[in-house]
Amino acid sequence: MKVKKESSRIVKPTYNGKTHPSNPGFIPLSVFDKVTYNTHIAVIYAYRPPTPPNVTLELGLQKALSVYREWAGRLERDDIGNSIILLNDEGVKFVEASVNGTLDEAVSFKPSASLLALHPCLKGVVELVQVQLTRFTCGSLVVGFTAHHLVADGQSTSNFLVAWGQACRGLDIGPLPTADRAIFPRRDPPCFEFEHRGVEFTSNKLVKKDYPVIVEDVVVHKAHFTLEFLAKLKQKASSENSGPYRKPYSTFESLVAHLWRAITKSRALDNSKTTYVRISVNGRTRLNPRVPKDYFGNLVLWAFPSAKVQELLREPLPYAAKLIHDAVAKVNNNYFKSFIDFANYKVEEEDLVPTAYMDKSSLCPNFEVDSWLRFPFYDLDFGGGCPYVFMPSYFPTEGMMFLLPSFIGDGSIDAFVPVFQDNLATFKQVCYSLD
Repeated sequence: MKVKKESSRIVKPTYNGKTHPSNPGFIPLSVFDKVTYNTHIAVIYAYRPPTPPNVTLELGLQKALSVYREWAGRLERDDIGNSIILLNDEGVKFVEASVNGTLDEAVSFKPSASLLALHPCLKGVVELVQVQLTRFTCGSLVVGFTAHHLVADGQSTSNFLVAWGQACRGLDIGPLPTADRAIFPRRDPPCFEFEHRGVEFTSNKLVKKDYPVIVEDVVVHKAHFTLEFLAKLKQKASSENSGPYRKPYSTFESLVAHLWRAITKSRALDNSKTTYVRISVNGRTRLNPRVPKDYFGNLVLWAFPSAKVQELLREPLPYAAKLIHDAVAKVNNNYFKSFIDFANYKVEEEDLVPTAYMDKSSLCPNFEVDSWLRFPFYDLDFGGGCPYVFMPSYFPTEGMMFLLPSFIGDGSIDAFVPVFQDNLATFKQVCYSLD
């Protein structure tokens, strides 16, 4: 696929035809912003014709940026070195591109390096959002979107994308984002109820550079799990969790337990090794009082269920499902508030850095799951209907998995699972088996 870049420019917010406010201001990053991944994340949307013209998407983007000003700003530091988002309305990158061919001829939407041509590069970018509109001769449109994770998590980013679509359709943007990042006060005196060293943070002195793995050795497998398979999997995972006061494990818990075991088996690890799963936990419903769903920023911590390889593979599926359920349940209101205190009082004092970083080529013997199952990514409608394909870009980090609702729309789930080429055959055999 040969993508021709037609133009590239900066798009800035519009305020009812006026220029940006005279006082730029800034927003300090919260402790949840600072602990997440310091990188751009890219996603791909595909739309069948008819699609609105590029100018409609550009004007809608300008309106959406006037509500979500952070995206048009820049990451900076204040006079004492604190990380901030400078609300200077410098704008976002807007690229127009084309392919001399139809969408079906040019793009298979299988996870591969060819997807990287459908969005701007993620490295060395000062803009906090980048957009690429790629047109095809059949009238189809692919929207490549990248956003800096320090500014917002998946919930917030998907809310912004829905707002962009609303603006393109001439609708009022709503609900409006809750933009106050100073709503997480530290306690005085602090209360460190949980250990956060070696969990969200590690010593700066212990950080080691990862030895790169040849990208060709990793293949991203898209596994499709039907609604019927998921129902049977959930039943199997919950088979030992019966009783009047016990609920079955969720589809998410059941599927992650299944994939954890499948990935571990395909890796042929030593039985004595310990393996863990890094699972994102949304704090909006965990904190008390609850944080609005429309809070804009990062509000995610992680659960880390772990097990010895021998036990994980020897015990039946309910064993792994219980480990996941119990670990996620522990990331509750008390845990979040303990983290807030620790991040405010101890991180700078002990020279700690986040454990969330994207420069690894392999997570083995561990793996990470990023669930987009409950985010409204599929609701991005520019005026021609919702996308028929939504997916992450190509992230060939072995063990970093994404879960998405299938574009079929029947409740099935797609898992994008990067594995070593030598382990692929075993993984495919195990991941589609209920035995």
